[in-house]
Amino acid sequence: MAKKITHSDNPRVLAVLTLAKVKGGAYSNLQLNQIIKNNPLKENDKGLLTTLVYGTIQYRLLLEFWLEPFIKGKKIDPWVKELLLTFLFQWQKLDRIPKHALFNETIEVAKILGHSGTAKFVTAILHNMDRKGLKDVSQISDKTDRMATEYSLPKWLVKELTAQVGAKKTANILASLNHAPEQSARINTAKATRAQVTASLEKEGYSVKDGSVSQDALVISGGHVASSSAYKDGLLTVQDESAMLPVEALQLDDDVKSVLDAAAAPGGKTGQIAQYLSDGATVTALDIHDHKVKLIAQNVARLGVADKVNAMALDARKVPEHFEEGFDRILVDAPCSGLGLLRRKPEIRYEKTLEDVQHLAKLQEDILTAGAKKLNKGGKLVYSTCTILDQENDGVVEAFLKANPDFVQEKTETKKGLKDERDSLALKIYPDDYQTDGFYIATFRRKD
Repeated sequence: MAKKITHSDNPRVLAVLTLAKVKGGAYSNLQLNQIIKNNPLKENDKGLLTTLVYGTIQYRLLLEFWLEPFIKGKKIDPWVKELLLTFLFQWQKLDRIPKHALFNETIEVAKILGHSGTAKFVTAILHNMDRKGLKDVSQISDKTDRMATEYSLPKWLVKELTAQVGAKKTANILASLNHAPEQSARINTAKATRAQVTASLEKEGYSVKDGSVSQDALVISGGHVASSSAYKDGLLTVQDESAMLPVEALQLDDDVKSVLDAAAAPGGKTGQIAQYLSDGATVTALDIHDHKVKLIAQNVARLGVADKVNAMALDARKVPEHFEEGFDRILVDAPCSGLGLLRRKPEIRYEKTLEDVQHLAKLQEDILTAGAKKLNKGGKLVYSTCTILDQENDGVVEAFLKANPDFVQEKTETKKGLKDERDSLALKIYPDDYQTDGFYIATFRRKD
């Protein structure tokens, strides 16, 4: 067991402790935020800590492939394994750290968290790796196994994607999932213009450019945007560009008076809907959990659009019996496997199974069918997921249309006309298309 360290200014020590907790079941993003909040780190050390944690998780299968010959048969504490994996990640995937410095830093962490015996053990393994070299993934004869190891993704996912989009596209998707995500935010047009938000951010030292995927997106670097005055004042909200597209697809205009956001927490899309609604129009936002409803309320309050939002705790499958009146627009941003988000939540790649996907597809169909019963004639319903497998996407749409003949599918449209030349009605955004999250968006209209 590692020594109990309460505070540290050493990002490598904190990375090992964070990874050990994530391996024990903690969420990487929450654990990382807590560590950064509780420890005195300089900005560049925060960056290194973040890179080490996410990078080691992202490449875990490949790193373990390299490590395995050197610890075979040895009894090793979990934190020591995480330390060795972080070493391998830095050695093989980062190019700014001299090897001698990396050796010294890794051994120092072993001393801080362990004892002299641990440090000697780690030293011996590092020198053994340096002397013998690492296994080459090209030695793996099975192509699926080789891709799963190289890109550190489960074999079942590699198989499914290959069957659905082909080997070349799969390789591109898998490679892109290990790239660091850009930081994007949505301008809150209810409070500020693009020029005002950009000026506010640049005044604080951020670099800002317009997004390429969504109308109101900015891509920001130079610091955590959630720490900016613009964020605190509700001029923007942190959101991936792809996640902004389902609300664009609703085609909200002045004639729209009522919108249902059927699976709304934490409220990013609810706030987006509200900022586009005309005076007197409202959006009803649902989540099954009370604490998540409070989160929706907090988010829309910060954005200054709470007067247009009715947030309530309700299972979206119970919409038909709960509401008497219908809605002009309905968004079903359904609970899903989240496989389009692997850049931001890397650990879920090792947790999800094909059975999870199949179970979620049934839940998605139930929520979609329930919500549809309360769509006004001539109204639009948008179904979206942040995943990239057909089972949760085209398969759900096909089942819904078969069971609901009073609905027709229309071509999903976005403000920037993404993939307008495509033949399919649904819009599929893969992680390698624009280096954003993977998303699926289908649009339906209820017949008059």
